[in-house]
Amino acid sequence: MRLALFEPDIPQNAGTMIRTAVCLGVEIDLIEPCGFVWGDRHFRRAGMDYLERAGITRHDSWEAFLDASRTAGRRLVLLTTQAAQRHLDFRFAEEDVLIVGRESAGVPEAVHAAADARLKVPMAAGERSLNVAVTAALVLGEALRQTDGFGRDA
Repeated sequence: MRLALFEPDIPQNAGTMIRTAVCLGVEIDLIEPCGFVWGDRHFRRAGMDYLERAGITRHDSWEAFLDASRTAGRRLVLLTTQAAQRHLDFRFAEEDVLIVGRESAGVPEAVHAAADARLKVPMAAGERSLNVAVTAALVLGEALRQTDGFGRDA
């Protein structure tokens, strides 16, 4: 299981997702460009000392990430409010890469088109969206539960 951050633009959210991934034993794919400087103080504060232990692969572009993921035989699972399928109704696999978009704009159509699955987190009627870091944690939790990914190293 991996978590991919597509061109994140809020450093606190990126740091929080990286910290979450470290705690859950999940590798990170960071798809550039970021909307902040890698060493940003807000990013460092949110990621704390977890940034030093994170397994992060930085990709120069969406195309570079897509090529690496396809070469590795990974399934791309996009988390989006535009999906019809709930994450709770999806069957996750260990090789999945969960993709979250930019906080300000989501992902472009090319990312939607390349995704093998598009999932949403169910919310109360009329609500727009959850914070991207909260969404990532919710879906990672379910994906790891399904694939028995919790506690492998514990």
